[in-house]
Parts: sequence; structure tokens; C-alpha cells
Amino acid sequence: MLADKYADRIETAFAKYPTKRSAVMPLLYIAQEEYGWLSPEAIEEVASLCDLDPTQVRSIAGFYTMYRERPKGKYWLQVCTDLACALKGADEFYEQLLEELGLDHENDTTEDGTFTVEHVMCLGACDRAPMLQCNFHFDPKYDRLDMEKARKLIEEWRSEAKKK
Repeated sequence: MLADKYADRIETAFAKYPTKRSAVMPLLYIAQEEYGWLSPEAIEEVASLCDLDPTQVRSIAGFYTMYRERPKGKYWLQVCTDLACALKGADEFYEQLLEELGLDHENDTTEDGTFTVEHVMCLGACDRAPMLQCNFHFDPKYDRLDMEKARKLIEEWRSEAKKK
């Protein structure tokens, strides 16, 4: 399906690299954009396009936090819990955020599919912890968070989700 629907984008990606296998990351982005996550079928499709074994593609998708290997919520919240951020309260903030949304470590997506919360290592904003990014976007209002600020953001995102 990707080969037909995104033929131009795939060819553009291939043209940037000396071998097809080098284009695996851009093709994973295309697959994730199309399907919302990287299902086993999407991994196989990218592997076929890049002349790679699906295990090789899966290992790349599993290494990078920007690829989704499970369905995610409309708002994918990533909280940095690296040491520098943890020292500024990120671990506690992460736990409070999970509790606020009724999540635990095993079930990181709300039942309504609106939010997915994950902890990640280093978002490059140690001086602004606790902080998060939403769908790979940084915004100053996601910095120096406490639960009062987080509740306001959650309310905004819920309101936006209802409009769409």
C-alpha cells in the first residue's frame, strides 16, 4: 500500500541515499504517518521496500523513541525522566500525570484513546524540567510543569479532541 500511495515520497527518500537500506528511517516515518503506528505489517512493508529483513527494521524502530510500536493516543505525551530532570522532580511529575489520567505503567493509553504517556530519556531541556513534549512538539507552556499546569493542558487537549 505504501509503495502505491506514497511512490513519489519513497522515490525521493531513496534518491537521497546510496542504498535503499539507508532510507529505512524516512520510510518508517511514512508508514507511521499512514497507519498511526508501526504494526508488524507496516514493518514488513518497509523491510520489503528497503530490501531488509523485518527483524532489522524492527530493531531500528525499537531503538528510537519517535517510532510508535503500539497504537498511541491522539496526544502522545513524552516526559523526560533522565537523571537531570529526575533531580528536578520529573519522576514524581510522571507518576502524578499517570495517576491523573488513570494510567499505570502497563497501560499507557487512556481508554478513550486520547492520551498516551511515556517516559523518555533526554528531550534536551534539562533546565526546564519537569517538562514534556506533545506529539514531538516543544512549547514553553510544557516547561517547568506541576500538576496544576498539567491539568490545564489536559483540559485544553481534551477540548481540542472533542472538536475533531
